[in-house]
Amino acid sequence: MTQSIYEFSAVSITGAPVDLAQQRGKVMLIVNTASECGFTPQFKGLEQLWKDYAAQGLVVIGFPSNEFGGQDPGSNSEIASFCELNYGVTFPMMEKIKVNGAEAHPLWQWLKAQKPGLLGTQAIKWNFTKFLVGRDGRVLERYAPTDAPEGLRGDIEVALKAA
Repeated sequence: MTQSIYEFSAVSITGAPVDLAQQRGKVMLIVNTASECGFTPQFKGLEQLWKDYAAQGLVVIGFPSNEFGGQDPGSNSEIASFCELNYGVTFPMMEKIKVNGAEAHPLWQWLKAQKPGLLGTQAIKWNFTKFLVGRDGRVLERYAPTDAPEGLRGDIEVALKAA
């Protein structure tokens, strides 16, 4: 059974393999994103968290998904350009994935099992669901799409101070 996030890998939005073990000892905020969603302006807040806390050990990682309302239909390169041009995104973005169902990325299957949502449901309900992962590689918290990035600062600061 998988014990920590460090056992997973992903592919960057530019096609490069990414081993999450590279983030060992850091706090991670993992988010399923979309370019054409009502919550898309959260990219700005996520980028601000990355800028404010990266030096202390926070890594924000975005995973585009087109599962909810077809709100991220573009190619990986189109998504990357959109995020950079419109929101100045510099935090790591991964390739477009599925977060639900049999084809869900293994990382997302694990995240959902570690921190089920409301009433124990594991399914991701919409874009911009967020998972906060501690320095030990374990999931600390799950946040709803309506939870603005700015509202996560307190939890991020606690996680960054943890050994």
